[in-house]
Amino acid sequence: MEKSGYLTALRRDGGRLAEAVRDLRAPVAACPGWDVAELVWHTGEVHWFWRQIASGAVPGPDDYREPPRPADDELVTWFAEGVEALAGALAALDPAEPRWTWAERKDAGFIQRRMAQETAVHCWDALSAAGRDEPVERELAVDGIDEFLRFFLPDAPPAGFRADVHLHATDGPGEWLVRPSAAGWSVTGEHRKATTAVRGTASDLLLLLWRRKGPEEVEVLGDAEALEEFVDVSQLN
Repeated sequence: MEKSGYLTALRRDGGRLAEAVRDLRAPVAACPGWDVAELVWHTGEVHWFWRQIASGAVPGPDDYREPPRPADDELVTWFAEGVEALAGALAALDPAEPRWTWAERKDAGFIQRRMAQETAVHCWDALSAAGRDEPVERELAVDGIDEFLRFFLPDAPPAGFRADVHLHATDGPGEWLVRPSAAGWSVTGEHRKATTAVRGTASDLLLLLWRRKGPEEVEVLGDAEALEEFVDVSQLN
């Protein structure tokens, strides 16, 4: 995906998230202890932070100051306005423009991608809280799996983890073979036998990696325990 696709996704899924809000007190199953109000605030505050970085208002997290939290009756409007402000700030940047990020890649393109992906997953959270199980758009989900496997696995596999995991999208092109080694992780697009094979739509595979869906919601062939261990090693807060 490219810049224009990420900005389209950010605006689309930000709008869908805002539209999905019906009950701010509804629980968010994927985020224990959160209700929808906390989800909207969290996503909006993440947008605020990266807008400050993208615009150059702050050079990094040490200079960042959290915005005041709006009252509940103003929260969704504040969030929606923030989506558009973030999209505008990101639209003004060439993807190669240097910017601080927490990852090894330090440019605006990383932020453009990360904000589209962050918003897509939290949009799914909001829809789920409203009783709607709607998939992440397929092209974005495929890109999200690529992003996850590059940036959200630990630098080295945990001691004793030796399983190969093959992810295979069933709704179009997309497969990933993840192999651990002493040097780190190898991620390729090849099709070959693995300790564990996982088949599902691109959206379901992405949501599995982000712990929004369980192994029972995809097809697992081989060592199911290895899949659970693989999902658990990711660097998620």
